[in-house]
This record gives sequence, C-alpha cells and structure tokens, in this order.
Amino acid sequence: MFSEYGVLDVWTYLAGVIFIVLLPGPNSLFVLAIGAGRGVKAGYQAACGVFLGDSILMTLTAAGAASVLRLLPVLFLALKAVGAVYLSYLGLRLLWSAWRPGHGEAKTVSSAAGNPFHKALLLSLLNPKAILFLLSFFVQFVDPAYPHPALSFLILAAILQVCSALYLSSLIFGGSRLAAAFRRRQGLARTGSGLVGALFLWFAGRMAFEA
Repeated sequence: MFSEYGVLDVWTYLAGVIFIVLLPGPNSLFVLAIGAGRGVKAGYQAACGVFLGDSILMTLTAAGAASVLRLLPVLFLALKAVGAVYLSYLGLRLLWSAWRPGHGEAKTVSSAAGNPFHKALLLSLLNPKAILFLLSFFVQFVDPAYPHPALSFLILAAILQVCSALYLSSLIFGGSRLAAAFRRRQGLARTGSGLVGALFLWFAGRMAFEA
C-alpha cells in the first residue's frame, strides 16, 4: 500500500508501533495522571505537548540528529542527565504533594503538575534516546533505494502519531472517570500521586544509569 513511497512491510511496522505505544512510559503516565486529576481538556493539553515533542524528535530523526548524537557522545550524555534531572524533579514534587499535610487534604497530580502542555512537551523532548530509537526502528522500514526518504519517514511518523493519539485518548477518558473517585477519597488521591512520583523517579534512574 505504501511501498511506492519507500515504506517496506507496513503491517509489520504497524504491529511494532502498537506494541511500542502500549509500553508504559513517562509520557503516557503523565497524560493519564493529568486526565485523572484535571479532566479531559487538561488531558488533551498534555497529549498535545506529547504530540509536538514527538513530532520534533521525529523531524530531527529524519534530519539526521541521531547521527550527531552518536558522533558527539558528550552531548548525548548531557541530554540524558538533563532529562533524568527533570523527571526526578517531577517525581519529587508529586511525592511531596502526596504526603505533606495541608489543611487535611493532600494535593494530587493535578496540583503538582503545573502547565500540562509545557510539562508534557519538556518531558517528551528531554529524552535523546528516543531519537536513536526512532532512527533504529524507522530505518528498518524505509527502502534505501527510494529517492525521497524524508517522505517515507513522514508516512511512518504519521502512522505512529495516529496510534499514539488513539491510545492517549483512551487514557484521558479513562483517567477522567477516576477524577470523581480521587475527589471523594483523598487517601486514594495521595496514593495515586505517590505512585506516579515513584515511577517518575524510577524512569529518571533508568535514564541516568542505562548505557
């Protein structure tokens, strides 16, 4: 179907994309938390930040940024460190807001998250490993003989973004249904915020110490 545009084995690619999108990560976890804490509108603000960040990374991938990161390992390590620090910052804020006493109520993910769009955008961009992953994944499905590989990358990126949009939408609407329960049960809200914060710290540690 897309072979005339330099895309190889699109159905295998689609299966891989679905598996990748369903894997839990900081982006999807953040969107879920925002959807549960602030509702559908704020959830989509966070999702738009993820879409924009992923689009920028995929554009950089097609433009060869991954090669630059490979040639400049110091830059790659610096970006990893910044990403790990940012994730740690979000995680610690969530843990602090979950457990500190405050007029009998604990602040939830929604109060600790700040601007959903900006937070999600930074969260998406501060992951240089995503660029390397996208290149290593995309290149397997691009015909090297096709004269316009940028178009092939664009098609692959569009498929990935559509799958991501569908998945994040399901998280937003599913998470918003938890909002009423969070508001009624402050203990549940504190536990949810604490778990999200702990997971963010785990992601930060993995980013900092993995090769």
